[in-house]
Amino acid sequence: MENQPYNNPLPPPSPITPLSPSDERMWGLLAHLSALAGFIIPFGNIIGPIVVWQIQKDKSAFVDYHGKEAVNFQITMTIAYCVALLLIIVVIGVPILIVLGILSVVFSIIAGMKANNGEYYKYPFTFRFIS
Repeated sequence: MENQPYNNPLPPPSPITPLSPSDERMWGLLAHLSALAGFIIPFGNIIGPIVVWQIQKDKSAFVDYHGKEAVNFQITMTIAYCVALLLIIVVIGVPILIVLGILSVVFSIIAGMKANNGEYYKYPFTFRFIS
């Protein structure tokens, strides 16, 4: 029997289906709130937003924006946590860690609420590693 590659062609790849506005808002919310996984899983604060962003970024510019914002903020916070850990040697690191933890939760919730309302939110004091 002869090999005939055209007898059984593969189906065409499925086109990317854009997200509905309510799905965009939900995924934007999840991009920000998935950072709270960092309180359970080491580096979950970065992994969560990266996973959400990578899964949905091609389907929605809104989710792409919020995913990038969440990842940039969480990378910035991780760098700040590392600096605060070093400053524990001179005692000031403990209160800084507490303040950073509170700010991380508060800003993530604010950003998630804005995304859920269909608004764009830009975190303050954030280095833009991904643009």
